[in-house]
Amino acid sequence: MFLDKLKQQLKQNQPLFIGEETAFRSAVLIPLVKVHGEWHILFEVRSYTMRKQPGDISFPGGRIDPTDPSPFSAALRETNEELGIDPNTVNSLGSLSPYIASPSFVVYPFVATIDYDQIIHSYNKEEVEEVFTVPIKWLLNYKPYMHLVSVQPVPSPDFPFEKIMKGTQYQWRARSMEEWFYDYEKYTIWGLTARILKHFIDSIK
Repeated sequence: MFLDKLKQQLKQNQPLFIGEETAFRSAVLIPLVKVHGEWHILFEVRSYTMRKQPGDISFPGGRIDPTDPSPFSAALRETNEELGIDPNTVNSLGSLSPYIASPSFVVYPFVATIDYDQIIHSYNKEEVEEVFTVPIKWLLNYKPYMHLVSVQPVPSPDFPFEKIMKGTQYQWRARSMEEWFYDYEKYTIWGLTARILKHFIDSIK
C-alpha cells in the first residue's frame, strides 16, 4: 500500500529542481524584432540610476511575482513595464531551458517577436537607459570568448563546524564559473544575459 501510494506521488508533477519552490525566480524575454527586413535580438541597457547593476545589458524581464499566473506572464508584464509593449501584440515562439544559477536563483527564458516601432518612443526611461539590436546573422557567425571566475564557498560565522568531519579544516570545494562575452560595436554583453544568449544561439545553429 505504501509503495503504491509512493509510486503515484512520484508520478505527479515534480519541481524542476530541489529548491525551486523557494528559489528567487525570474523570467526574461528574448525579443526578436525586424530591422530593415532582417531579424535582430533587442537588448536593454539598464538605467544608470538603477540601484542594482546600472548600465548592464539585459533582456527585458524580472522577478516572478506571486500574482503572475506563469513565468511567461511575468516576462510579458516586465516587458510591458520596461519597454511599453502591449502583451497582446507579443508573438510567443517558445521557451528555453531554465538557467539555474544556483539552487536559490533560477531564470526562465522565453523567445518571442515584438513590434520594434512600439519601443522606440515608449520605453521606461527610469529603468532603461537605451535599447539596441544585434542581427541574429551576426550572432550566428560571432565567436564569443570566455573567462573563468573562481567561486570559493565561505561558511557563515555561526556554521556548526563541530558537526562535520575535520571541522574548521574541512576542504571546501571551489568551483569555476564560465563568463561569456559578446562585443558588438560599443556594447559588451556578458553575465547572465550572455549565458542565456549563447544557449539560444547554439540551439538555433
